Amino acid sequence: MSRDRYRGYYPPSKPREAKGGIKAQSRRGGFAANWWAKRWLAVLENFNIGARLARGRAYARQGQVLDIQIREGQVQAKVQGSRSTPYKVSISVKTLDVAQWDKVLSALSERAAYAAGLLAGEMPQDIEDVFAATKVPLFPQKAKDLVTDCSCPDWSNPCKHVAAVYYLIGEEFDRDPFLLLLLRGMTKERLVSELQKRGAADTVSIEVMEPAAPESESEPLQVDASLFWHGGPLPGGMDTLHETDAPAALLRRLGPFPLWRGEQQVLDALLPVYLEATERAKRLMS
Repeated sequence: MSRDRYRGYYPPSKPREAKGGIKAQSRRGGFAANWWAKRWLAVLENFNIGARLARGRAYARQGQVLDIQIREGQVQAKVQGSRSTPYKVSISVKTLDVAQWDKVLSALSERAAYAAGLLAGEMPQDIEDVFAATKVPLFPQKAKDLVTDCSCPDWSNPCKHVAAVYYLIGEEFDRDPFLLLLLRGMTKERLVSELQKRGAADTVSIEVMEPAAPESESEPLQVDASLFWHGGPLPGGMDTLHETDAPAALLRRLGPFPLWRGEQQVLDALLPVYLEATERAKRLMS
């Protein structure tokens, strides 16, 4: 019997303020940016739990989720609710068996474009087509492929605490799509190793895996920390200032910070520091 039928008899609970919680990157509108993250949420909504998912949206944006650990086929999290002790959330995802992964790996190793992207640490946009062609599902297909549990007293499954974790998992897929494969039972390292064993690297330049070695070794930095504040000649190659039209380019390339807990987005928080450092560098080099 669902507690939803008695909702009118119970006032909605208000969660306690969570300090240092994980805040969703999305502040309004829909969650997720990339196709694999959107598909994750779309699959969950197709399990007829969309209304329950919506209840967790506010929790995800308020930072009520305190911790998330993603492992092979398993997610563990802590969510601050209305009680003093955070609730413990677990989500088990059905992993693919050895035979299923063998089919997928064989298909991937035969496609140079896919292998190149994966060996370079990138997720091909249409990799789901490869899974479909081998009749192996990339995403959970049925609600029973996901087993959830929460220590809260809510009888709904999933409850809003589990739903909040679902949303943040989707955002983590945006940052690192290989986490999706991890939930299905394949680590990124094992995936690359298996592709190499199957000869995928023979048809793809191995240069995509390792950065080119520097042409010359730079002079090592001074080991004596006491000299750090006293200036002196800069190491080789650092005596010329090269300006760029895109400040904090490296920070922008990093993208969303994993499980960010700040009030501001990481780029917004650090960009003023980068700009000030640039101005000081100009004064120092002039």
